[in-house]
Amino acid sequence: MSSTLGFYGGVGSVTGANFMLDTGRLAILVDCGLVQGDKFAQEINAKDFAYDPSHVDVLFVTHAHADHIGRIPKLVKDGFRGLIYSTTPTKDLATIMFDDALHIMEYEAKRDDRKPLFSQNDIDLALSLWKTTGYHEEIKLEDDVTAIFTDAGHILGSAMVQLTRDGKKVVFTGDVGNVPQPLLGRPEVPVGYDYMVMESVYGDRVHEEVEERTAILQHYIEETIRKQGTLIIPAFSLERTQGILFEINNMIESGAVPPIKTYLDSPLAIRVTDVYRNSNEYLKPEVQDQIEAGDDIFSFEGLSFTETMKESSQIAKFGGPKIIIAGSGMSHGGRIRQHEKQFLGDANTTLLLVGYQTVGSVGRLLQDGAKQVFIDKVAVRVKAQVATIRGFSGHADRNQLIDLVYGGCKDAKQVFVTMGEEKASLFLTQRLRDYLGVNAIAPEANAEVEIDF
Repeated sequence: MSSTLGFYGGVGSVTGANFMLDTGRLAILVDCGLVQGDKFAQEINAKDFAYDPSHVDVLFVTHAHADHIGRIPKLVKDGFRGLIYSTTPTKDLATIMFDDALHIMEYEAKRDDRKPLFSQNDIDLALSLWKTTGYHEEIKLEDDVTAIFTDAGHILGSAMVQLTRDGKKVVFTGDVGNVPQPLLGRPEVPVGYDYMVMESVYGDRVHEEVEERTAILQHYIEETIRKQGTLIIPAFSLERTQGILFEINNMIESGAVPPIKTYLDSPLAIRVTDVYRNSNEYLKPEVQDQIEAGDDIFSFEGLSFTETMKESSQIAKFGGPKIIIAGSGMSHGGRIRQHEKQFLGDANTTLLLVGYQTVGSVGRLLQDGAKQVFIDKVAVRVKAQVATIRGFSGHADRNQLIDLVYGGCKDAKQVFVTMGEEKASLFLTQRLRDYLGVNAIAPEANAEVEIDF
């Protein structure tokens, strides 16, 4: 049988994942995310979809990051009325993420005199269409298609989608987790597939610091204490923040570092952390054991949660050494921007980047050595030390991605390399061809490829 794979987002770019498998009788969408970081992102996200949303039968959601879920309410607004499937934590997290995104969009829309991408009614309707399932629970669709989720090890509840029909299998990896992660186990390696649509965020790089990341974080904490300075961590509210809290918790409770005033300055991250507290069964066994032994892994001496803007503004008045963890991870929004304006001009400040910084973002400019950046249209001189820990990345690196494919590619007809900057996708594509002999390609935006499914 012949089906069509459509690549309507997440091609030539890390963000905006949006893929369709159309069997002719069943239109299956995998992810529907926002384009982020690009200076034209708002215009791109507001565009009509490349297909008619009312003709889509089902949407599978791999995980709750905005670049995979952010346009779901718009999909509903534009006519989608099919079913949405994900794991339970993904729906719980998506509910929080939608609420946060709407507040930001409404503020920006009022400021810039334009319409928000979607409304609360669109969010409510999307959630009413949403069903949850666990890993390895079979979902039966029309046209003899079945689906299961397997653990992607990327963030809480993240999943790969495996679609099967008449003995043929297509795998959508979503984002694949880095190994090892503080809180999550290894990604499950897909086997026996005919086609794979995979990510390639770090398809051209190796995370050399994974094993050393805790020691590196400890070094910057100790340096901050010695300098009586400020350690600013722009952290993604979902997963990265929780992993860092867990690491600092273990350092302080083991006596590796003395207690230090630490502010989690992100209402979104605070709400997300509550979901983690209620989803222990999705954490790796050794972390579950630590919790069962009585440790609150997201709480330690010196930690404060700052919910309000007034509390946030008071942080700068604390004169001793401190850690500020705030969103967003690429410094393109959120409370981190106020702290960067406050502290980047201080040589006793360290800005510690712990995640991918997309091209054009403030975080990427700082990572690349900019001595001045514009934040909220204000010129900010940079005297602070800017450092990066790549080992905290939630994404698999080049070698891990190759291993993921190698584990089950014996019968693969084709592998589609997506969700990466062009150079990363093309590099990984060539490696898969050269090392594994796999028929790998990096599709173009809006490409529609016929497959045997």
